[in-house]
Amino acid sequence: MPTVRSGPSFGVIVGLIGQVALLVALAATVGLATAGWVVGLAYGSITFVVLTFGMHRTGVQEFGPADRVTLARATLVGCVAALVADSFDRRTSVAALVTIAAVALVLDAVDGHVARRTNTVSRLGARFDMEVDAFLILVLSVYVERSVGAWVLLIGAMRYAFVVAGWVWAWMRRPLPPRPWRKVVAATQGIVLVFAASDVLPRTLTVVAVAGALALLVESFGRDVLWLWCHRVIERRGLWTP
Repeated sequence: MPTVRSGPSFGVIVGLIGQVALLVALAATVGLATAGWVVGLAYGSITFVVLTFGMHRTGVQEFGPADRVTLARATLVGCVAALVADSFDRRTSVAALVTIAAVALVLDAVDGHVARRTNTVSRLGARFDMEVDAFLILVLSVYVERSVGAWVLLIGAMRYAFVVAGWVWAWMRRPLPPRPWRKVVAATQGIVLVFAASDVLPRTLTVVAVAGALALLVESFGRDVLWLWCHRVIERRGLWTP
């Protein structure tokens, strides 16, 4: 039974304060308009509420070392979201956006390593890590869409489409077996989208790279859906039990 908590953890509160502090730093350096503030603060607040609920539900009292790294990465993703929102109304700092996104991607390789080294791997931490990855890919795809094309939004939407499908079909909610290739594909999306956002490559090469990343993502999700469908069929025939 989950441990009863009287309120949000210190780590989550620090994360929210850190998000606000980073937004203030952005506003003081590269500037941040109303849209950026609204999105950044909304993201930080929603993250605060969802993490508090998740910790209460799972009985986690406080974040471990790896979770703190993921939380730091989440605040950086909030800054990327704020800059992307700002870019719809005014010219935003591409250098700041790309740098912050790149640091978030580097930290993505750190939190898993820290979790394994400190033996603090948890379901909550793994889910938190995955959702931060998914949201970073979503906001980057929104930014890149204007230079590459609307089809790039498929990259950002794929994870959320998978979740919605799970709400509709129960067989899509079955736990998937671990597969390191998923992490490789997710990292590839982030790296390719950061390069596309930086606009340092010729447009043709950028389009080819983003299309290749999308193909990898379709293959990865397609393989998972196929696995789930096959096990649904096997279970209905009475040949497999969870």
